Amino acid sequence: MPARLRLTAIVVVALLVAGLGGAVLFGGSGGEASDGDGADPTGFHGAVRPPGARAADFSLRDQDGKLATMREYRGSDVVVTFLYANCDDTCPLTAQQIRGALDELGEDVPVLAISVDPPGDTPFHVDRFLVKQKMNGRMRFLTGNRAELEPVWKAYGIQPQGEGFEHSASTVVIDDRGVQRIGFMTDQLTPDGLAHDLRKLAGDS
Repeated sequence: MPARLRLTAIVVVALLVAGLGGAVLFGGSGGEASDGDGADPTGFHGAVRPPGARAADFSLRDQDGKLATMREYRGSDVVVTFLYANCDDTCPLTAQQIRGALDELGEDVPVLAISVDPPGDTPFHVDRFLVKQKMNGRMRFLTGNRAELEPVWKAYGIQPQGEGFEHSASTVVIDDRGVQRIGFMTDQLTPDGLAHDLRKLAGDS
């Protein structure tokens, strides 16, 4: 075979191999792993937490002065988020995304908001926040003093609100065994994604 024809044949074969490789890398495996609704290969929209990451327990008071603990929710999936009542941006957005997910589910699951601003999260401000966000009766807003809240923040990797810096805008889904399963930062949290992951957890139980 003339040298020019041999070179052409080699180039054609190389292009075919590259094309097949690209199909495997970007088409086949990715399409099979996804469930087609935007979830990643794990099947969840949120970030999967390390296996066995227990949900830290606590004893805090809600907006009605009632004691709340993490262990009382064993047997139920729970949404845990970190907010403060005087927030004007990320906290209302988080509350609305969670509210949208509950609406999409068609039923409520327990939602716990843990304060990241102990001095500012007074009963008056907390009640006003819940009413304004239309989450009264659908979210328990848990407060306490700094000494009570600091171990909770540390256990969930949360930076509280402070002078010159913003708190960690994070939401975690705890499964019915008391294990942290899925995490969302607020800019990744959507009603569809959260509702999907709650349904999946319920189905996997």
